[in-house]
Amino acid sequence: MAEIKTNAMRILDRKKIPYQHYSYQTDGEHVDGITVATAIGQPLERVYKTLVTVGKSGGHYVFVIPVAAELDLKKAAKAVGEKSVQMIHVREINQLTGYIRGGCSPIGMKKQFPTVLSDSAKELSSVIISGGRIGFQIDLKPEDLLQLIRGKFGDIEVTD
Repeated sequence: MAEIKTNAMRILDRKKIPYQHYSYQTDGEHVDGITVATAIGQPLERVYKTLVTVGKSGGHYVFVIPVAAELDLKKAAKAVGEKSVQMIHVREINQLTGYIRGGCSPIGMKKQFPTVLSDSAKELSSVIISGGRIGFQIDLKPEDLLQLIRGKFGDIEVTD
C-alpha cells in the first residue's frame, strides 16, 4: 500500500526539510489536540495546535501554540501589531485556509498569513503540528517551520 502524503508533507519534501510523521486513527469526529497527543503517544508540551484569527484591520493571522495552552488574544494582537484579534468562525476555516477544523496546518494554507509560533517552542528540539489532514501529524524543528512559513516566535499564550 502506498504511503499517504499530505500537501504539507509534500511541501516539506520539496523543500528538503527533514520531518517525521505520525498518523492516528480517528472516527471522523472532531478530535482535540490533547486526544491527538495521547493517540500518538507524545507529551502535550511537544504537540501544537494551529489557530487562525482575524485582526481589527481585517487581516488574518495564524498562531501555533501547545495543545493544552490557551491563546492570549491581547498578547497575540501585540505580536502582530494589531489593536485586537479574535478567533475566526469554524465555518470560515476551509474557505480561508483550505483546511478543515482539526486538520489545519500552518504549512500549505491557500495563502501564507503572518504566523507566530509560541516562545515555548524555543526550548524544544522539535514540535509536532498538524499534517494538514485529520489523522496526520508532522514532527519538525521549530526553526525549520518558521523559516518555511516566514514566521516568528512570540509570547502569545495565557500564563497563570
